[in-house]
Amino acid sequence: MFRNREDAAHQLAAALDAWRGRNPLVLAIPRGALPMGRVLAEALGGELDVVLVRKIGARWQPEFALAAIDENGEMHWTPGIDPQSADPQWLEHERHSQLELLRGRRERYRAGRPAIDPAGRVVIVLDDGLATGSTMVAALHATRARKPERLICAVPVAAPSALERVRPHADEVVCLSAPPSFHAVSQFYREFPQVEDDEAVRILAQARAGAGPDAPAAGRG
Repeated sequence: MFRNREDAAHQLAAALDAWRGRNPLVLAIPRGALPMGRVLAEALGGELDVVLVRKIGARWQPEFALAAIDENGEMHWTPGIDPQSADPQWLEHERHSQLELLRGRRERYRAGRPAIDPAGRVVIVLDDGLATGSTMVAALHATRARKPERLICAVPVAAPSALERVRPHADEVVCLSAPPSFHAVSQFYREFPQVEDDEAVRILAQARAGAGPDAPAAGRG
């Protein structure tokens, strides 16, 4: 369906064209959505930043999201998962580990700069796809608390159940496809490489500097 994340972002930009020229704030969920966020922010004439949330994977199946956690430590459980079913000692350890990772990412990605304030703005929270929706729900909840004028969830593809789960948490949901045969986000991309931290840092540095995608990040020759 999509050649790569950039292709998906261009298609989303067309679907979000009504917000072009309104200086929307695009909040990408790291790390996969950052290459998309760069394309979308440039296409719509907006700004790019990140919203930091982390998935809590099942103990023996890490790719399956039991819940997601935001920077404030709030847990957002996947529907059908009983929080009491998780080993409380393991869960507290996992929660602490993910919060530490979020703190580290905040320091590295923002390099000491404050997050861009979404208050009173059109905000587009972006991910490369929704499997359970837990991470997006956490991202939308954390962003809503900062009082945007309008909160939009944007994804190229989603499981139908995940899409329905996120709808109550956004003012608008833009999804290009919600196939019933959804198994994993990666199945809808011909190229789906992992986005490394160095690339994420470079994209955000370029966005802050107003540089093009081929410009060197700050501090590089």
